Amino acid sequence: MTKARIGFVGVGNMGQCAHLKNYVTIPDCEVVALAELRPELGRKVAARYGVPRVYRDHEEMLANEQLDAIVAIHSFNRHGVLVPELLKARIPILTEKPMAASVEAGERIIAALEQSGTWYVVAYHKRSDPATMYAKSEIERLKQTGELGRLRYVRIIMPAGDWTANGFTDLITTDEPMPALDYDPPAGDMDQPTYGKYVGFVNYYIHQVNLMRHLLGEPCQVTYADPSGVLFVAQSESGVTGTVEMSPYMTTVDWQESAMIAFEHGYIKVDLPAPLASNRPGRVEILRDPGKNATPETVVPQLPWIHAMRQQAINFVQAVKGESTPLCKAQDALDDLKVAREYIRRFLRGIIA
Repeated sequence: MTKARIGFVGVGNMGQCAHLKNYVTIPDCEVVALAELRPELGRKVAARYGVPRVYRDHEEMLANEQLDAIVAIHSFNRHGVLVPELLKARIPILTEKPMAASVEAGERIIAALEQSGTWYVVAYHKRSDPATMYAKSEIERLKQTGELGRLRYVRIIMPAGDWTANGFTDLITTDEPMPALDYDPPAGDMDQPTYGKYVGFVNYYIHQVNLMRHLLGEPCQVTYADPSGVLFVAQSESGVTGTVEMSPYMTTVDWQESAMIAFEHGYIKVDLPAPLASNRPGRVEILRDPGKNATPETVVPQLPWIHAMRQQAINFVQAVKGESTPLCKAQDALDDLKVAREYIRRFLRGIIA
């Protein structure tokens, strides 16, 4: 294909400002249609971004369009209802994170996916930040060469802060009410208070769980849940410890998320910008201190001026065209939900392993 023909399902806040505004400016992509349950909003968004056709819902759009892929940006507690319907089109799909609001809903999506013959990506945009991509490549290289010794530790810290970075200043809104919709049922293995804690955790911190697992590069198990709700500890299959520090402090006009990947003789640090910051990559710092009279050095590579949301859109389009591999496919996202479930069980029961 020359250009990937993309259809959008949902153009609310994140649909517009985190996704659509990036896809419409990618040369290898053409957003040919959008479906929006609020008709006036759909028309206004299509007019601003030059989308030629607007439909009331995904069924009408899929009945009238020949698409190569779908970007569907809805509340994650609708994914178990919506995604299996979209998979009937048998074309790739991207949704926001998390995959679903329960492991059961995620498993229903996986079952529908296996029948569809296509693939599905969950938008963990932090994997697409140029800083994360650079760091991940360097981690794998260092594992192979052993020049800094063994990988020992992965630490993620995400204080609550200004994640929007003025990213909604050009948001189009209307006064239209959202029609009544079907949502996924609560998790069958949790009571309502536990489920509420679980949904809150995956809404705010599933990005960090996914990033920790991505940087570890192998499956992990939860080993400790701090009773105060600040610290999450896991261990990978090969024995590497990973931690997520969840809002140990707060910032009001800044975003201070970071990751440290520690080897025996050095580290890689990644500082990530606010999720909706535009044209700004993260920052990577690499310390190499191999000893044996070698001079320690700190390297800060210069990264391209592209933000994670845009790079994510580029990555998805390239994968749709068969030019690359998707960065986070469905099974990986389901594993995040399972890790999160184990964390919540430990957090609420006070289990220390």
